[in-house]
Amino acid sequence: MNPCPYLPDPRPGLNWRTLHIHREDERGAEFYHDCLEYAHSLWQRGHAARAVLCLDRAFGAELQGNEEVLHAWPLPYGAMVWLLRHTPPDVFLGNPRVHFQHYADRMNAPRRDQRAWRAWACWALTRALRPEFPADPRHQVVEPTLDAILAGLRAHGHPGEAELWRSVHAATEA
Repeated sequence: MNPCPYLPDPRPGLNWRTLHIHREDERGAEFYHDCLEYAHSLWQRGHAARAVLCLDRAFGAELQGNEEVLHAWPLPYGAMVWLLRHTPPDVFLGNPRVHFQHYADRMNAPRRDQRAWRAWACWALTRALRPEFPADPRHQVVEPTLDAILAGLRAHGHPGEAELWRSVHAATEA
């Protein structure tokens, strides 16, 4: 599949070990970059659903918001939109709306609120881009408004994250 312009070019030979080496680490900037790179590798090999899950892991990296890697590769809201837009109909994507709905509602430590609002942000992007994906009717959850997501990202995200997400979301409506 075509390369994603929002993700770094992957090194040859990436596999599950790329992230597994971080299991004892603090999962900071290097982990974040490796998640983005591995997600791109998965995408290019036709594993769209697995690439989305890998971006989830990137959103969970332990970053403060001022790391150099974020200047080159901002939080992957743009990458998520690109993958959702460019997944061919014959490539398995699962139902990202249900995935993010469950993920946000069942989030645990560390940084539960930050990671949950990021999941809701991705849920909102999915709803805007791919309205054909239904919600899970058996999962009773209060779905937040766009304003609530924006407020949650402002309260728990990195400086400027809410505005980044808002600009990416606004582009989905164009």
